[in-house]
Amino acid sequence: MCAIARRLVDPLNIGRVIARPFLGETAGAFKRTANRHDLAVPPPEITIGERVQAHGNFVTGIGKIEDIFAKRGVSETRKGRNDMALMNQAILAMQEAEDGDLVFANFVEFDSLYGHRRDVSGYARALEAFDAKLPEMLATLRHGDVLIVTADHGNDPTWTGTDHTRENVPILCAGVDLVRGTIGKRAMVDVAATIACVLGLSPGAHGTSFLEPMPGGGFRPVQPDPPA
Repeated sequence: MCAIARRLVDPLNIGRVIARPFLGETAGAFKRTANRHDLAVPPPEITIGERVQAHGNFVTGIGKIEDIFAKRGVSETRKGRNDMALMNQAILAMQEAEDGDLVFANFVEFDSLYGHRRDVSGYARALEAFDAKLPEMLATLRHGDVLIVTADHGNDPTWTGTDHTRENVPILCAGVDLVRGTIGKRAMVDVAATIACVLGLSPGAHGTSFLEPMPGGGFRPVQPDPPA
């Protein structure tokens, strides 16, 4: 049914049709399974993943990354039954990654299980579990590595309704040789531009890196130019 819907909405350039299976017998008791599949419009331009691959490096997609980008720019996909399993897969991929590789992870349960359902206590528990696991992820970082944590949108579990509630979300960066500082208000294309900078790729057509390399190694934050 979703594949048929995908074909019907192609002329409208709708980004994704999501096949999202549920289990349950009665209204109000349905639960989503982890076996979702996104039928996405192929990206209109070359992606950061494809640029990494063209440079001869490896891109590991964790979770639904491959679906979002219509299988473009992803060398390998690793799945997991929940966010903690996905985080374990991400940590393993980071440990195995070589210089110039990209590990791109999506942790969907903050959104699907807690944000849309307005489950405040569940959201809090998920954040605590993520925070408790984060030191293990940080411990994998080597010199020259940068970890970027952000989101495509915000979903305040205390708000009414089930829609997304935030256009602006935090961007957090970590690295062994990353200088502390602020990067100002940025856009998603700036995240891709920053990944390109960190991996030594030439600048792309869109976005501005919020990190810059320092003489002798490492990176420091860059403030955006003030509006004209």
